[in-house]
Amino acid sequence: MQATFDNELVSRAVVQHDAAAFGELVRRHQSQVRNFLRKLTRDFVLADDLAQDSFVHAWDKLHTFSGQGSFIGWLLKVAYTTFLQSKRKSKRYDEILQQVGKEAVTSESSYGDSSDEITDLDKFLVVLNEEERAVMILSYGCGLSHREISDATEIALGTVKSIIFRGKEKIRKRFEISDHQYG
Repeated sequence: MQATFDNELVSRAVVQHDAAAFGELVRRHQSQVRNFLRKLTRDFVLADDLAQDSFVHAWDKLHTFSGQGSFIGWLLKVAYTTFLQSKRKSKRYDEILQQVGKEAVTSESSYGDSSDEITDLDKFLVVLNEEERAVMILSYGCGLSHREISDATEIALGTVKSIIFRGKEKIRKRFEISDHQYG
């Protein structure tokens, strides 16, 4: 139902240059895009800036959305591409990753504590490389299918499945989690 309505809004935005229709798409999906970018960058200000840039890029490229797959999958691909372009331009990303590593070491020691600030997903993501982190966020944080992740990241479907498997194994090993705890 939502996908059909999204496709109708995209059509109106593209064919009629209807900014209000695009505004509705932004309203419907901005939280998911921001949350994806926040988990990826661990920097709320940077993530919000990237989300805004992503929606500008999406408006410019909206005519390329073919209706194949979900609109949110396409939009997260735009957000991921925006993130990668930003990362290439900025040394700040490396500083953020170093800070995340320091925070993870601190939070790891209190892993048993319940903290509203740092979720299990945030703790787990620290042990993953950038590609694994992006794929795991798209899968477990955004709920995309393997096919949608493949489309968003331009990584082969089989490779996406392998990355998820390897990522889960890294997390299990690092945090000594048995298969029974997290499937």
